Amino acid sequence: MRLARRVTGLRERLALRALPLATYAPQPMLVTEAHEVRRPRHQVIDAHAHLGRWLTGGRAWLTPDVPALLTGMEEVGVSAMVNLDGRWGRELDLNLDRYDRAHPGRFATFCHVDWAALAGDRADQVLERSLRDSAAQGARGLKVWKDLGLQVRDGSGERVQPDDPRLDALWAAAGELGLPVLWHVADPAAFFLPVDRRNERFEELCRHPEWSHARRGPRARVLLLEALERVVARHPATSFVVAHLGAAEDLAWVRRLLERYPHVSVDIAARLAEIGRQSRAASALLTAFPDRVLFGTDTFGVLDPTAHRTHYRLLETHDEHFPYSADRVPPQGRWAISGLGLSDDVLRAVYRGNAQRLLPGLLTEGPPSR
Repeated sequence: MRLARRVTGLRERLALRALPLATYAPQPMLVTEAHEVRRPRHQVIDAHAHLGRWLTGGRAWLTPDVPALLTGMEEVGVSAMVNLDGRWGRELDLNLDRYDRAHPGRFATFCHVDWAALAGDRADQVLERSLRDSAAQGARGLKVWKDLGLQVRDGSGERVQPDDPRLDALWAAAGELGLPVLWHVADPAAFFLPVDRRNERFEELCRHPEWSHARRGPRARVLLLEALERVVARHPATSFVVAHLGAAEDLAWVRRLLERYPHVSVDIAARLAEIGRQSRAASALLTAFPDRVLFGTDTFGVLDPTAHRTHYRLLETHDEHFPYSADRVPPQGRWAISGLGLSDDVLRAVYRGNAQRLLPGLLTEGPPSR
């Protein structure tokens, strides 16, 4: 009997050692303070949202019910949202009709340009003219996605880098027209590393293998960020908003960018997990540059009250070690976050003031928070 118990115990230990990562779900034993922040201390402008049809291939609106979206916004203290899906031409008009023109002050739609122009002659003129046409239609800014530098190619098949001289007329025109350029450059650092046991975003990249840039290696990401910096250095009259903090894993890099270029801001969209695992450094950064950071969530069509309230808890409280996602396996990495406990003045600027300065006319009024 004793031998049988030993054999059984050995088998159980061996089974535990081979426990699949996908089934591992540790429950924290920490007892910490927890504050529910149902509404932000100040009304919010969500400066990074996707509400159009671009990401569905033009088939369906990411926001199927705009009145329901407005109701959700009021529930969580969001007075206005920036729609980054305007595209150009008729698609831009459809977005403007659905959001900006139907609900003045509640939405600001950004346009794109068609990089296919880079395959032809006079691409600089074509892209500049497209931006000017979009501005005349009512676009409030220019959205540049990460495909520039990662996927976009010119007529010779060469990958187009962010600092390509053919794009200088576009950046200059944005400054002349008063259109901020919200730019998603590169991707998280882990996306440029091998998808193996050392990669902290292993599970995320297994779910989305198409997000991996491992073949290009980490140097490719460095080159993209350096190209971004050369662009902003050449165009001091243009307002740039670097999406997703640019390099959220390296806040020293973000700090240097903000110190060197006063016409550059950043947004915090989709970087809740990164900010919250370095809460002291993130708090110091936002406190040092309160007028250069925009609130954003990267909302896809339908507002998630829980996600917005987690952002508010992160920014407003000193709570420690709480989940950044309700998912059993957190989507970006297996860690918890802690609050920044920002001051009232910093919160006011980040929540709404900075976006309103770049995009005058967006509504900021609302009932007193809490």
